[in-house]
Amino acid sequence: MGKFPEADARLLRKKICMKCYCRNPQKAERCRKCRSTQLRVKAIEGRGV
Repeated sequence: MGKFPEADARLLRKKICMKCYCRNPQKAERCRKCRSTQLRVKAIEGRGV
């Protein structure tokens, strides 16, 4: 995806809110936008079709 490994890490190491789909830091325990605690790790593997 990125041009170098640090760029990939910055793009992919995120948590996504299950309620509002907001991107949050990897260390987050709750969403910065809606304050929900329902977070998931961003999918790193490509979605095979």
